[in-house]
Amino acid sequence: MNIFYNRKSVGDVLLVQLTTDRPKETEITTVNEITLIKDATSKEIVAFNVFNASNYVEIKSNGQVETTEEIVSKLNDALKSNGVELELDVDFSPKFVVGYVMEKDKHPNADKLSVCTVDVGSEKLQIVCGAPNVDAGQKVVVAKVGAVMPSGMVIRDAELRGIASSGMICSAKELNLLDAPTEKGILVLPEDSRIGEPFTI
Repeated sequence: MNIFYNRKSVGDVLLVQLTTDRPKETEITTVNEITLIKDATSKEIVAFNVFNASNYVEIKSNGQVETTEEIVSKLNDALKSNGVELELDVDFSPKFVVGYVMEKDKHPNADKLSVCTVDVGSEKLQIVCGAPNVDAGQKVVVAKVGAVMPSGMVIRDAELRGIASSGMICSAKELNLLDAPTEKGILVLPEDSRIGEPFTI
């Protein structure tokens, strides 16, 4: 789940994205101060907006809002008080973690892409990577599906030149780190970095 708020540009409206999937068509319905956005085909709620958001939750920042247990609890209260039958069940696991590149294979359909098997502690992910310096045996920063990059890009399950990819192996520049090198390449972490541990941007 991703939450966004910009009172100056949008007004006192909280934008809540429940899935990183993009439906082809949507249906929009409003119940009191909640606007629901549904996938027109599956009827699944993919996002909702909370109007007069400051009546329900205190938000001090603009841009992406950190998803905390407190905010989720207040959003559930807002949904209930507006008569919306939806209860949020949120995965609070970190979205930026230390990964270990177990295998690196050449992409069968693209010379400059590699297909990597990456251990992130809780699971092993297949990630297509275009960095020239990626290699097996490295500790790296992985943005898992659902992560929001500093640029605002949301990481989604994807298919790159016919190969499935779940997540992204990140460069220092993509993570917006200070003194990030200008040349292309992923950020390689020290060998003593612990697989699956959160990486804080």
